[in-house]
Amino acid sequence: MNLISSCDYLDEGEDVKNLLMYIQAFGCQMSVRDSESLRALAEDYGFTETNCLDDADLILLTTCCVRESAERKILGRIGELKALKQNNPDLLIVVCGCMVQQPEAVITYRKKAPHVDLWTGTFDYDLFADLLERAMRGEKVVQVSPECRLRTEFAPNAQNGKLKASVSVMYGCDNYCAYCIVPYVRGRERSRDPEDVLAQVEALAAGGCRDLTLLGQNVNSYGIKDGFHVDFADLLEQVDAVAGLERIWFVTSHPKDLSDKLIDVMARCPHVCEHLHLPLQAGSDRVLRAMNRGYTTAEYEERVRALRRVVPGVTVSSDIIVGFPGETEDDFQRTLDVVERVGYTQAFTFMFSKRSGTRGAELPDQIPLDVKKERLARLMELQNAKSLAWRQSFVGRDVEVLVEGTSKNNPGRLMGRTRGNDIVVFPVPALPVPVGELVQVHVEKARSWTLIGRLCD
Repeated sequence: MNLISSCDYLDEGEDVKNLLMYIQAFGCQMSVRDSESLRALAEDYGFTETNCLDDADLILLTTCCVRESAERKILGRIGELKALKQNNPDLLIVVCGCMVQQPEAVITYRKKAPHVDLWTGTFDYDLFADLLERAMRGEKVVQVSPECRLRTEFAPNAQNGKLKASVSVMYGCDNYCAYCIVPYVRGRERSRDPEDVLAQVEALAAGGCRDLTLLGQNVNSYGIKDGFHVDFADLLEQVDAVAGLERIWFVTSHPKDLSDKLIDVMARCPHVCEHLHLPLQAGSDRVLRAMNRGYTTAEYEERVRALRRVVPGVTVSSDIIVGFPGETEDDFQRTLDVVERVGYTQAFTFMFSKRSGTRGAELPDQIPLDVKKERLARLMELQNAKSLAWRQSFVGRDVEVLVEGTSKNNPGRLMGRTRGNDIVVFPVPALPVPVGELVQVHVEKARSWTLIGRLCD
């Protein structure tokens, strides 16, 4: 069967095959955002999404290569699809994203996975509709450009009608942290025109979006390289004025670029939430220099103090890597000390993993795996205790929650978030509460990552 025939016009009374697509996104929010846009483009060819892999006519994997362990996992997933392809030769398998964008990588992947029909990297998403059509006609397609030309959303209407949405304000990164592959697979920094960003935000808000996240590898440097008349603080203030939005978030902020102006805008704008994700990565200045992070721990902590002085009740989360090459026990203890002093409400913690193509992979004094595991366990123990203590402080209090829907783990509960990005779950009431409603919840219990309560009377 030629898949594209099902999208053609058929004689009156003839059934059209319902084409199903299964989508899996690996990695960061940028990858998830890409998946949403690619899904929208596939919908134009008659595909609708399914949660059942075995029913799919199209399987789309949006990949990540931030760590080689993640890449191995994805390659394993691609290998598992071979049996499905053998049982259904008409199945269309598409692999795209950061993993494919690595120099020369697709040459190796094609040999390992000849059952994949379309390979494309992050620099060619604007061509995806044409690439998909070629694959649907039976062509084996590879499209991986060496340079990125994308400067705007390639499917800006992909999230229309959703309560929660995200908008990319910029692409790529210029920081070249020693452990990170992003500048090589996402390109150098390119900011979108502020008029385009605002037009997309206004369309999303008009379509029902109330919870918006602005995305970029380093949103703090928005517009600077491109010479715009607005910086990120200005853009954030303009987005805050868009009618219909209730909550606004942004990720990710680089500590070296967190300005007083941006902190002031966070405090003044009523819809910008009191939460900031500010990756520390390590608490040792020596390790931070080796990582090429561009700040010291003293400078980092000064930015946190400035934030807390101006934005009352703000919560801070972080990314932290243990076991970077050359990290000593003293270096690691300094990381624990910063975690203790700052008091993160949440931290995403990782063991350093070699990433070919980055400077960190070639550094001497690689840390043994058992040492990295032991350090990660100690870090997680400390952070879990800090997170639990933070959330226990809410027991007996009322919090404002934006209802996002039914809890994934319990259909008898609803879930939402506070303005500090704490997850709250509570029983489904007798009278329905619409998704997108702001409600008051009385907190009765606290876990490390979740608040549990009931609707206030």
